[in-house]
Amino acid sequence: MTDTDQRWPRWIYRDSEEPDYRFTFANERTFLAWIRTALALIASGVAVDALDLGLTTYAQRALSATLMFLGVVSAVSAWTRWARAEHALRRHRPLPSSWAAALLAITTVVLGIAILVIAR
Repeated sequence: MTDTDQRWPRWIYRDSEEPDYRFTFANERTFLAWIRTALALIASGVAVDALDLGLTTYAQRALSATLMFLGVVSAVSAWTRWARAEHALRRHRPLPSSWAAALLAITTVVLGIAILVIAR
C-alpha cells in the first residue's frame, strides 16, 4: 500500500505530484481561516438567539438562522475550496475560483443594512 492509498480523499492524491510544501501549508491556512469564519458566524447566530436585541421575535430568529446558515455554508465551502485547490496544486493547474466569498460578502452587507433598518 502506497502513501497515496492511505490519504483521504483519494481523488486529490491519486496520480499527482507532491507540490512545494509551502503551497500546501498556505492552502491549509486558508482552510483554517474559513473555518474560523464559520465558527464566528455560528457563535453569532447563537448569541443573537440568546440575547434580547429589542427586535421582533421573527426578525431575531431570522437573523440568527441566517447567521448559522452562513456558518454552515462557510464550513462546507472551506472544505470544497481546500480540496479543489489541493487538487489543482498537485496537477500544476490554475487555482479554481470560489463563489463562497462573494456570497458571504453580499449576504453580510444585506444583513447589515437590514439590521440598521429594523433596529431604528
